[in-house]
Amino acid sequence: MRIGALVNPVAGLGGTVALKGTDGPGTVAEALAMGAVPQAGIRFTQAMAVLAAACPGTTLRIAPGALGADHVADLRLTLDAVTPFRLAGTARDTRAAVQAMGLLDLLVVAWGDVTLRDALAELAPGTAILGIPCGVKMHSGVFARSPATAGRLLADLVSGRVPLIPTEAEIMDIDEDALRLGIIAPRLHGLALTPRSQGTQPAKGRPGRDDQADLRAAGAEVARGLGPDTLAVIGPGRSAAAVMHALGLEATLLGVDVLRGGCVIGRDLTGPALDALVAGHAGAVVLVMGVTGGQGFLFGRGNQQIGPAVISRAARAGLIVLAGEDKLAALVPPVLWIDLPDEKLALALEGYLRVRTGAGRSTLMRLCVG
Repeated sequence: MRIGALVNPVAGLGGTVALKGTDGPGTVAEALAMGAVPQAGIRFTQAMAVLAAACPGTTLRIAPGALGADHVADLRLTLDAVTPFRLAGTARDTRAAVQAMGLLDLLVVAWGDVTLRDALAELAPGTAILGIPCGVKMHSGVFARSPATAGRLLADLVSGRVPLIPTEAEIMDIDEDALRLGIIAPRLHGLALTPRSQGTQPAKGRPGRDDQADLRAAGAEVARGLGPDTLAVIGPGRSAAAVMHALGLEATLLGVDVLRGGCVIGRDLTGPALDALVAGHAGAVVLVMGVTGGQGFLFGRGNQQIGPAVISRAARAGLIVLAGEDKLAALVPPVLWIDLPDEKLALALEGYLRVRTGAGRSTLMRLCVG
């Protein structure tokens, strides 16, 4: 099997520092200045380590340097580096690397949605794409649910345990400038082939009504239950925002806000700012989250600001999830997914949780590591 591999080293860089992505001029430098730590190479290595352990010696047609080879140099893989070219971390690099790889059966990418768009026009017909999730949003349907899942699927394909049967998936993205203004405008940019597998995520669902009256009632119920010294971390999305609205407050639709005593003490906070607030609070901490429509993600898609320190402090007892009944009923399989950098914490969250769907109403859902 002819497998290519390519990394966008700055994919997802803006997630933890609340930039909603790293598209556009100046955002990479801004994210780094704010203390963001590149994650794409780390996640690529995690996936490839699974492949190397299961199928040592697998040959990868790989991009040079930070675009691929640097991240797997110590693994038991055979690297066939493409002809070197100038590395500037641009869309031109992506297109040049895809062209240089020639004919492939499968291109493995550690990217986000925007880089997929850059590569789509350069892919030879019939080439399948498997994405290792590294961006902030990842609306497209070619991504595995986690790096480990991507690695396992690759090992199954290389060993022949699973045949490579490509199926069409949507390449989706949204305008990040509009996103930063709280406007969600998803667009379909095309279709790509991806390996047929239960380990890949569907494309994100389009925004809908999502049982808004019931969610408002559920949000009001949560708001009434907040103690005067409770620190409430309110995650992104319309569902979690129902708690803020019940208190007569405006929410940062795509960011993370924090309440104490019914008052806002932080808006659109970065990961480090959230960690500091939680660390300095002696009372109870609750974490209010929504669910990604169509995909079922609870953590790891569009909410990377909420890191292990915050999740650990809230723990399962302080985790409150709001979602409409229609959104939950549309999930196939009926599971809420977790994709976190701390595998031990992710596994500790697995199990069953009641998701609030209305006043006095809930649905029991299973939490699983992606």
